Amino acid sequence: MSDSSITLTQLESHLWESANILRGPVDAADFKTYIFPLLFFKRICDVWDDESREIVEESGDPELALFPESHRFQIPQYCHWEHVREKSINVGAALQWAMREIEKANPDSLYGVFGDAQWSNKDRLSDALLKDLIEHFSRLPLGNKNVSSDLLGDAYEYLIKKFADATNKKAGEFYTPRSVVRLMIDMLDPKEDDTIYDPACGTGGMLLAAVQHVKERHGDVKRLWGKLFGQEKNLTTSAIARMNLFLHGIEDFQVVRGDTLRNPAFFEGDRLARFDCVIANPPFSLEKWGEEQWVNDSFGRNFAGLPPSSTGDFAWVQHMVKSMADVTGRMAVVLPQGALFRKGAEGSIRQKLLEMDLIEAVVGLAPNLFYGTGLAACILVLRKRKSTEHKGKVLIADASRLFKRGRAQNYLEPEHAAEILTWYQNFIDVEDSARVVSLDEIKAEDWTLNISRYVLPPLQEDIPLLPDAIAAFKDALTRCREAEERLAKVMTEGGWI
Repeated sequence: MSDSSITLTQLESHLWESANILRGPVDAADFKTYIFPLLFFKRICDVWDDESREIVEESGDPELALFPESHRFQIPQYCHWEHVREKSINVGAALQWAMREIEKANPDSLYGVFGDAQWSNKDRLSDALLKDLIEHFSRLPLGNKNVSSDLLGDAYEYLIKKFADATNKKAGEFYTPRSVVRLMIDMLDPKEDDTIYDPACGTGGMLLAAVQHVKERHGDVKRLWGKLFGQEKNLTTSAIARMNLFLHGIEDFQVVRGDTLRNPAFFEGDRLARFDCVIANPPFSLEKWGEEQWVNDSFGRNFAGLPPSSTGDFAWVQHMVKSMADVTGRMAVVLPQGALFRKGAEGSIRQKLLEMDLIEAVVGLAPNLFYGTGLAACILVLRKRKSTEHKGKVLIADASRLFKRGRAQNYLEPEHAAEILTWYQNFIDVEDSARVVSLDEIKAEDWTLNISRYVLPPLQEDIPLLPDAIAAFKDALTRCREAEERLAKVMTEGGWI
């Protein structure tokens, strides 16, 4: 491609074609492990070249372009993309060495960012295959003059979505449908001065949506720098999240790899750090989530009770509650709908959260919206300090009819999300869809948040009147009995019995 501006469509198709080069030797579930680090490596090298050219043009001194202060990221000697491109044997080893040296040269920002792909495994990645892949990326100029960070970020998100589509079952571990993410962010309405935290951040989609939300409302996005925090257990996924934020032009954030429920990453003194907006789509009903440590949790996250060992849904909820700022704190979390009505330990925790008047809204979503599960999920919105009008009340909404049916899964369209957001913002009854329910009524229902207890779906117009339905049933029953009698007669006369 020429050194002119690149369109989003060109960029998307070129990046997807890079994945097709891997098809065969590499399983589709592992495409992201290789493609994203290569894309990031190429981008930072091309930007380094841009920065060098600008300095030489301005100063006329090539030596100045080698000063560390001249560059956002440091590229050590012999670690540039073009150096790796020159290799014809042991290409993977050269690639791995260059990436590790770049990480070492940028310890505060890029340590571990390239993940743990085994580039030197020739059984999977032959020299010929890697040469093809590197040449494919080399045809695409990825400097700032050709590709803005917004454009590259959009293409990166496109690629994440394509990989999610290609690996449906496993995709739920790292990808939340962006329409659901935007709905949750719009509900929390982060401002430029807010701190934002995702304890199960996957590929960083929720943190990015918060930035986009602030940008669309004409806030100063740069005031969010240093206020974005995420933790992710999976090494590859946490690395992808960091690359994702960098490629979107976000320069100051913290995404830490680690097990949030066992080893939370963010603190203020000896207690958990607290944030204005806490948002997450944690793993549904996670088993072996760390119950043994929570019996005596040093951070007090079992304040409402100890969740059962078989499902960690309310461990995530309680961790998020403890991570909310005292006055401004609000949170949105995606849970399986079973968390709304399961009894036992979860029922006790749910009761406690309701009695503390933390739960502001419950939204039941359509089934099969999320990768890897056909379950219907829900969004729970909690607020540390409710407005006066919302105190002692919970908005319970049934959005199960709002979806577009797809071949492999269903989709929440922008107009559906807009309708749900309106229900939430207005906080009033909506016929057949939403009700503002008092805590007294929820208590009378034994503290269940089962949506059907409070919001009944509308009767379909084609449902017959009850007398007609009874008559039709009796008629069918009569015909069934007559058929049974005829069958018995035939079998008796035929000598079968």
